Amino acid sequence: MIERLNVEPVSVIVHMDRFLIGSENLSLNAKEEFTELCRSSGSRIGAEVFGKIDKPTSNYFIKAGKVEEIKALVKELSAELVIFNNALSPSQERNLEKIFDARVLDRTSLILDIFATRATSHIGKLQVELAQLTHLSTRLVRGWSHLERQKGGIGLRGPGETQLETDRRLIGQRIKSIKKRLDKAHNQKEVNRYSRKKGKNQVVALVGYTNAGKTTLFNCLTQNMLYAADKPFATLDSVTRKNSIPDLKSILFSDTVGFISDLPTQLIESFKATLDDLRTADLLLHVVDISDKDYRFKVKEVMKLIDELGLSDIPILRVNNKSDKANLSNLEELSASKNDQVWISAQTEEGFDDLINSINTKLYGKEQKKWVSLFPELGWLRAELYSSGSVIEERTSDSGLIQLQIKSNALELEKLKLIKGFKILNKQLIKEAI
Repeated sequence: MIERLNVEPVSVIVHMDRFLIGSENLSLNAKEEFTELCRSSGSRIGAEVFGKIDKPTSNYFIKAGKVEEIKALVKELSAELVIFNNALSPSQERNLEKIFDARVLDRTSLILDIFATRATSHIGKLQVELAQLTHLSTRLVRGWSHLERQKGGIGLRGPGETQLETDRRLIGQRIKSIKKRLDKAHNQKEVNRYSRKKGKNQVVALVGYTNAGKTTLFNCLTQNMLYAADKPFATLDSVTRKNSIPDLKSILFSDTVGFISDLPTQLIESFKATLDDLRTADLLLHVVDISDKDYRFKVKEVMKLIDELGLSDIPILRVNNKSDKANLSNLEELSASKNDQVWISAQTEEGFDDLINSINTKLYGKEQKKWVSLFPELGWLRAELYSSGSVIEERTSDSGLIQLQIKSNALELEKLKLIKGFKILNKQLIKEAI
């Protein structure tokens, strides 16, 4: 079945430089996601070809009839590129390119291409290049096999190092060089992470499926202007910034690269060092596009990757974003109904009070009210408690002690207990004071 896309103007279809192939056994959302990936890479799609395949053929992946059908379309549309929403072997890619007289890409190659165009930082570019070279190294086989040395012995030796062997050696050397540079860069990141921990800052990392709204939320929480767009993989570089909301105290937020189903293995390996930032986080905010009709599938995919990366032991707060697009109301009631979920809109900042309270609860424990006493010389502590908005009521005892009713969480109270002259009053002491 062939579905023509309504692309305007018509000349875009005629001069198309991208061509898309899908498969009917994929879900509707998977097809839409792949189409969006193609457009996100700069594709001008002229037609979509859908087919059902029980068993891929070893030479072309698809059967001869479908090959001829696509070949005719490539010629008709003057297509320069054919993209498969499947994983192709190197030999299948080469065989199809010869028949179509056009470049053939599979899903992995497409995602690598998108990453290559979006990476902006030094580390990001190195990681993408490493993934590309790792992927390319499997595509060199038989490229120059007519010269490759096959046997040893007198009269049977080949002409020396062939083009294929040279390419393999050069790629191997480049991969080693990139890994050394990445190791150096990530050692510096380790120092930065140590400094953050030493400064007693809590680290909160934003994770989630690509295009869930992580960067928009990050900008709201940190008052930054990072690039955010309604397209896959708008963010590729991990960024950490200080919180700008007073009620959240000393927190550092990290924006990370979005996940996607069937993420290429090469990318997972290359970005593991960047994802190490997640392992040092005190809390993960799992941002979900609640307006997406297939959000349940995407939630499962993200949780699966979190488990594979060994992050399951870190507390997770699910943030259901884009509630305005989903036409959801009474966000406070929705958030109150679930312990580990909040409903917000990063675009309108609706539901942020619930988000802030939930982050504080996850990091520091529930807020509680306590009567405490301070020695008169702890005036500096009294001033700090007032400036943070923690003091509810104050009185002075007959003995000259400062007595305050404060609202605080368990973690902060444990720190205050270590200060000489600070004491939490029990019920009996409070009655005696009154």
